[in-house]
Amino acid sequence: MMNRKLAALGLALAATVALGLSTSEASAQCGRASWYALHSRTASGERMNPSAMTAAHRSLPFGTKVRVTNSRNGRSVIVRINDRGPFVKGRFLDLSRGAAQQLGFISSGHTAVCMAKV
Repeated sequence: MMNRKLAALGLALAATVALGLSTSEASAQCGRASWYALHSRTASGERMNPSAMTAAHRSLPFGTKVRVTNSRNGRSVIVRINDRGPFVKGRFLDLSRGAAQQLGFISSGHTAVCMAKV
């Protein structure tokens, strides 16, 4: 368990360095993420596109772009926050199906990720 947390922290730090940001600017956050694929309106008012690179976060402003890195396999994508959620205890990010597919966790439904503002 401790090794996974250290690996996740290492991936977040690596993403921060790769983006040329200081650790305070990156405001990296690690935790659990899930995915969803609806066609309804998002909290920002746009229609949900399951194949778009978008995500739901409880408090980040709409339009914020973040790099999300799957802590299990190192894959990363940049997504735009356009919705609110998730509303499941223990999760801090809900990704579109398209983003989850690129990150490689469609079959499991959720995974450990680290997120940093771009």
